[in-house]
Amino acid sequence: MTTALVSAFLFVHGLLHLAVWLPHGAAEQPFDPRHSWVLAAAGAPRARSVDRAAIGLASVTAMLYVIAGASAAAQSSGWTTAALLAAASGLLLKALWFDPWLTLGVLLDVGVIAAVLASWPGALF
Repeated sequence: MTTALVSAFLFVHGLLHLAVWLPHGAAEQPFDPRHSWVLAAAGAPRARSVDRAAIGLASVTAMLYVIAGASAAAQSSGWTTAALLAAASGLLLKALWFDPWLTLGVLLDVGVIAAVLASWPGALF
């Protein structure tokens, strides 16, 4: 049961990155997921390459979380490495394109890192 919950969490959290960062036709979003406060503060012009970078990093994060979830479901020890890489990638993404709406995502990524480093849940180690 624990394995299934951890796997489902990793899958869902990963796929949410795509749902947030991929362009879609929604008229209203609470924030612009492709606006980088870091790049704006550095004076970089808003460009399609910045949008592509955000989408690319979100895609990498999603892929790593899905790999971590699949590895956890298969009870492979490699899930921890994939989960750590996914969480680090997610934190980088959220740091560069931060908005207060992403605070929960930051906490979830930090939680993944803390759980892996604490060898929790024990059933997966």
